[in-house]
Amino acid sequence: MEQDKNNFNMIAKTLFGLEEVLAEEIKQLGGQDVKILNRAVSFKGDKRLMYKANLCLRTAISILKPIHEFITRNEHTLYDNVKAIDWTKWLDLDKTFSIESTVQSEFFNHSKYVALKAKDAIVDQFKEKFDGERPSVDREKPYLKLHIHISQQECTILHDSSGYPLFKRGYRTQTNKAPLNEVLAAGLVLLSGWDGKTTFIDPMCGSGTIPIEAGLIAGNIPPNIHRTYFGFQLWDDFDEKLWEEVIEEGKAGEKEITCKILASDVSEDTMDMAGTNIEAAGLDEVIRLSKKSFFERDAPPAPGLLIANPPYGERIVPERIMAFYKRMGDKLKETYSGYDAWIITSNADAVKKIGLRHSKRLTLYNGSLECRYLKYEMYMGTKKSFSGKEKRRY
Repeated sequence: MEQDKNNFNMIAKTLFGLEEVLAEEIKQLGGQDVKILNRAVSFKGDKRLMYKANLCLRTAISILKPIHEFITRNEHTLYDNVKAIDWTKWLDLDKTFSIESTVQSEFFNHSKYVALKAKDAIVDQFKEKFDGERPSVDREKPYLKLHIHISQQECTILHDSSGYPLFKRGYRTQTNKAPLNEVLAAGLVLLSGWDGKTTFIDPMCGSGTIPIEAGLIAGNIPPNIHRTYFGFQLWDDFDEKLWEEVIEEGKAGEKEITCKILASDVSEDTMDMAGTNIEAAGLDEVIRLSKKSFFERDAPPAPGLLIANPPYGERIVPERIMAFYKRMGDKLKETYSGYDAWIITSNADAVKKIGLRHSKRLTLYNGSLECRYLKYEMYMGTKKSFSGKEKRRY
């Protein structure tokens, strides 16, 4: 098939625990030969799919295009192999570049040093070819952004088609002290299995990231529709007409949001931030925002979904955080009958105070913090046990 000839390998990077969600997203977009890796998913597709992946994938951090692979066990073979690549195929003297690296190897123990040696190899090649002249490094908005990944002795060099990480959606202009990554927020919603039709509640919404991502999912709105820059737009082979077609296709797939999306928090300043971000995302007529404590708010009739990212306790004395989690469990039992409640936290001791039995537990990372993402099925009333006896359970 002609289309297959135009296909190439790609790697979508993601966060730990979101690999399967991302793989399913890629399949839905039309990706072929989809394989789950560590914090990444590999797949095949054409240029249109690369553009669509950047625009539409909710749980991808970046879309990378491998260009070269080799074996290396030390800095000398690394330098020589990078220098042997003809970089004039992708880079001119008046263009800029940057390099990031990831290292999982007994032969290399410093990712920044790997990036530095690769940069030296590229610069030296240009100096030799062009009488001492060389392209400049630009870490903010380079023409060519490269990733080097070393796994033991296997080195892969990749072009970054995204430029800025894809969690920089373009809608979040203000954040609180501990903002939740947009990719993680989207992952929380997708992992919950929410259908976008029942009531959605975030009672501790902070700067609004989780309800915004829920709104984008409910409306099938491309998560990066508000971004003004992607790395591939600077490439020589950028197809502006094709890109415009992909954007129009993404917009055409949007649908009316009919469910209730409710967000609240206790801080006036936080609510102002959330309101600004929600408006920037174009969801101010969809998400109902209110300044209210979790313990004050009532829930609309079930069914519904609650996702909460409560304080983990880093800045709170242990006694207060334990009491907070106990009150949270009591509130769930009192108010959220018929709801599914999901809570993400890194505080394994405090979560025991919730006093409920979780039906599902996933491991995720919020930044460097290892977290548990726990599901509580808040049904109320009688439910038959396996022995046939009726029992009351929350």
